[in-house]
Amino acid sequence: MTKILIVEDDVAFCTMLKTFLKKKGFETETAFSGKEASTKFEKTYFDLVLTDVRLPDKDGITLLEEIKRVNKNTQVIIMTGYAEINMAVDAIKKGAFDYLSKPFNPDEILQVIDKASKVEKTNAPQETTSKTGTVAAKSASKKGKSKEENKGFVKGVSDASKKLNEYIALVAPTQMSVLIIGDSGTGKEYVASSIHEMSKRAGKPFIAVDCGAIPKEIASSEFFGHIKGSFTGAVNDKTGHFEAANSGTLFLDEIGNLTYELQVQLLRALQERKIKPVGSNKEIEVDIRVIAATNEDLSAAVKNGDFREDLFHRLNEFSVKVPPLKDRKEDLMLFANNFLNESNRDLDKNVVGFTDAALVALKNYDWPGNLRELKNIVKRSVLLTSKEVIPLEILPNDIANATVVKKSYGLFKNENEQELILDALEKTNGNKAKAARMLDIDRKTLYNKLKQYDISL
Repeated sequence: MTKILIVEDDVAFCTMLKTFLKKKGFETETAFSGKEASTKFEKTYFDLVLTDVRLPDKDGITLLEEIKRVNKNTQVIIMTGYAEINMAVDAIKKGAFDYLSKPFNPDEILQVIDKASKVEKTNAPQETTSKTGTVAAKSASKKGKSKEENKGFVKGVSDASKKLNEYIALVAPTQMSVLIIGDSGTGKEYVASSIHEMSKRAGKPFIAVDCGAIPKEIASSEFFGHIKGSFTGAVNDKTGHFEAANSGTLFLDEIGNLTYELQVQLLRALQERKIKPVGSNKEIEVDIRVIAATNEDLSAAVKNGDFREDLFHRLNEFSVKVPPLKDRKEDLMLFANNFLNESNRDLDKNVVGFTDAALVALKNYDWPGNLRELKNIVKRSVLLTSKEVIPLEILPNDIANATVVKKSYGLFKNENEQELILDALEKTNGNKAKAARMLDIDRKTLYNKLKQYDISL
C-alpha cells in the first residue's frame, strides 16, 4: 500500500484531502508545518509526500531538499497556487516529481500519484521492475482511470447530445486523429475518454495532458521525457507523455496553448512516430492515437500565424463539436443527478435531490461555465446542506435569482427575424416543429415566415 504524507497548513483542506485519499486505498498521515513533517519523515518511510509550496515555517523547496537527503526514492509532489508557478518549476528542477496547481480535481491528483508511485517502485532498491513491467503496470492503472472517468460521461437525451454521441460512435473504432471543439467546461476530456474506451485501444493507456499548464521550460521533458543528468535537476530518467501513452491514446487538452517551438517538435513526433528524450541520442518508436481539444478558433490561429497549419491538419482528421450546456437543457437534470451521486460518494453524504424551487433556478440559469460550473455548484451544495434535499437558499445568488427569458416571437419581431429563424432551423436539423417550439411560436406562424423570407428546406 502506498504511504503518503500530506504537508499543508490549511487544516480543513488537509483533512479533506486525507479523507479522500484514504477512501481510495492509500495510507495517509498529515503534518501542518515543515517542522512536523521533518519529524515524521525522519522516523517513518513514506512513498510519497504531497506538500504545499508555502508553509508557516519553511517553503516546500527546502522541505523537498530535506526529504531527498533522508530518502532519495521518496517522490515529492508540490501543491501550489497559480501565482507561485515559478517556485513549482524550480522544485521540478530540484527533484520534485511533479506539481499540482490549486484548485485541482480528484482525478488529476490520482493520476499524478499513480505515476509517482510507479516511479517510486521502479527506483526502490528492493524491487527490480523491468521497463516492460512498468509500462504494463501503467497500462493497467490507466485502464482503471479511464473507466472511472467514463462513469462521469452522461450521454444525454437532447438532440445536441444525440448528434455528439453519433459522432463519437462513428470515429471511435477508427485510428483517425480527432479534434474536439467546445467551450471551457463542456466535458471535452470525457468525450476523449469515451472515444478511447470505444476504440480498439480500450484497456491501453489513456494519458491526458493539459497543454496550458506545462511551463515552456520543461515542456520538451514533459512530452518526450529526459535521461538522468541531461540538465540541472534531472536526478532520474523520466518517461514522457508520448512514451507513457504508447499503444494507447494521448489526449492533448487546450492544444492552442502550445508554443510554436513545441508545435514543431509535436508535428515531427506525429509524422515520424518516433521521439527522442531530452539528452538522449536514442529514438523511441511510439504507437499512439492523438485526440486534441480546444476552446479556441484554431482556423483563425492558423490564419494569424499563431498555429502551424500542417499540425492543424494532422490533428483535425475528424472534428467533434461539444455543445454548451445552454443548448442541452433537456440533459440538465441528468447531469445534475450524476454529479449529485458523485458528490455524495466523495463527501460521504446522502443528499437525495433538490427542492422544487432549487430545480426551477437550476433550469432558468444559463450556465456560462457549462458542466464544470454545474459540477462545482452541485458539490458545493451537497457539502453545505444539512438536509436531505438541496434548498434554494444554498445556491449562489446569481443562480437562485435566475429568471428564464424566452425569446418569443413577440420579443424578437423587431430584430433580425430571418437570422433567428435560420439559426433555429440549423439547431434542429430542419425540423420545423422543433424550430417553432424553440422560437415559442406556432407552426403556422413559422410556415408564414418561411414563405415571407423565401426560405426553402
